[in-house]
Amino acid sequence: MKKRKFGLAMSLVLATGTLLSACGSADEDKGGQADKGEAPAETVDFKVGMVTDIGGVDDKSFNQSAWEGLVEFGSEFNLTEGTGYKYLQSASDAEYEPNLTTFADAGYDLTFGVGFLLEKPIAKIAEQNSDSQFALIDSLLYDADFNAYYLDNVTNITFKEHQGSFLVGLVAAKHSKTNKVGFIGGVESDLIKKFESGFKAGVKAVDPNMEVVVQYAGSFGDAAKGSSIATTMYEQGADVIYHAAGGTGNGVFTEAKNRKKNGEDVWVIGVDRDQHEEGMPENVTLTSMVKRVDVAVYEVSKRAMEGDFPGGEEVVFGLEEDGVRIAPTTDNVSEEALALVEEYEEKILNGELIVPATDDEYEEFLNTLE
Repeated sequence: MKKRKFGLAMSLVLATGTLLSACGSADEDKGGQADKGEAPAETVDFKVGMVTDIGGVDDKSFNQSAWEGLVEFGSEFNLTEGTGYKYLQSASDAEYEPNLTTFADAGYDLTFGVGFLLEKPIAKIAEQNSDSQFALIDSLLYDADFNAYYLDNVTNITFKEHQGSFLVGLVAAKHSKTNKVGFIGGVESDLIKKFESGFKAGVKAVDPNMEVVVQYAGSFGDAAKGSSIATTMYEQGADVIYHAAGGTGNGVFTEAKNRKKNGEDVWVIGVDRDQHEEGMPENVTLTSMVKRVDVAVYEVSKRAMEGDFPGGEEVVFGLEEDGVRIAPTTDNVSEEALALVEEYEEKILNGELIVPATDDEYEEFLNTLE
């Protein structure tokens, strides 16, 4: 499998270098403590919980990446899964508050809420449990007038998703043969607009005349809706689709695989994790925009355990922190596209290019291409 690392060396590395899967087994043997013959880490008195959004812990995307980071943390510090660290899966929005409360009542030291949909529930439960610590992934807290505010017992973890999305937009444009690509979002929001705006800007940076079609599914957990939208986009001529839709995106892959079986040359760009599937006969993953939620979960958990919990703060992971990037698996990406990614990475890092994150910023970006 061909792999390449882009940009700066990763500043936030996992101490053991072994990332565990959601079921707790090692994906790759990278020489953990047991292999070195070293004694396991001393068990610490610290408990971490995680509440998923409705995409579920096995969504092969956002929630799963967060859980992998927590599993890695628990493994390194010899915590027991189910007591020292665990997750509660939310089947609907109504379960967010009860799940958060369950961890607070059980005396967990830190509880993660995965996704911006947990913003209001975390704000409410954190205010009711001032002695408990919470981490909200992908959102700040907002009052009724949409002004951001902070709570001392809540840290807000955000990413510069637009930067990573710009890079995969470059790849999509370089590989499209129909001059038409698509973007499928989960729930339309300021967050997913960052994915959309960055992706469209990357495409237009390669070819201002390329068409980008956009549609939102209204859900992060509806694979059937993802498949339906992908069907329409492919039938209308798009040959590369980038999804930022969590579990809904699984349906995009299903549709692409079915078309690949019939000889159609279509691609999907994954999100959050490297969604390349080794050994699959229908090779449809062009690349993925990797969002290191696992690193963020690990880092914030470790800081909290060490008494350095960043409560009342926003912790941001961007290209400079290696918080976003294209996937390390580059089997299907041309050398020309890879070179272009490296070129634009440098432009972003040195401030020559400011990637748009909103509709207004995207329109301003288009004006620079004229």
